[in-house]
Amino acid sequence: MEGMSVENKQRIVVAVDESEESMHALSWCLSNLISHSSPTTLVLLYVKPPPAIYSSFDLSVHMFSTDVVTAVEKYGTDLVNSVMQRAEAVYRSFNKKLNVERVIGSGEAKDVICNAVEKLKPDTLVMGSHGYGFLRKALLGSVSEHCAKRVKCPVVIVKPAHDK
Repeated sequence: MEGMSVENKQRIVVAVDESEESMHALSWCLSNLISHSSPTTLVLLYVKPPPAIYSSFDLSVHMFSTDVVTAVEKYGTDLVNSVMQRAEAVYRSFNKKLNVERVIGSGEAKDVICNAVEKLKPDTLVMGSHGYGFLRKALLGSVSEHCAKRVKCPVVIVKPAHDK
């Protein structure tokens, strides 16, 4: 159709955490996937680890449970703020016009990321790779591999910047 402009809006989810690898993935995404010409929404997705489960028979935890819960919640909030501030510093240094959204989930990272991607329906999911070896990956599992197999959008797994 002549005279009609179609804007290609893109939506990219970047999974961020405390690691240097996730910040490297965010930086890589900004350098390689985001252009100056098309409007982009960058979704920073952080997953808080699941809370520890304590037995009701553990009296010491039960006696101090409100203090422990308060401390754990504060630590979680501080961690979220720290990660988001680091991510903000990364994307601000690129001087690209972006709409940035922050999404915070809680639970097992692989499940929360897959569920968030299903709800957010991004064009791309970007994740960092910790570069774990075969044995550690076999024991712990790989969040990025799990997500790559299950989400319906393209997944970019960014390898670490340097060999460890």
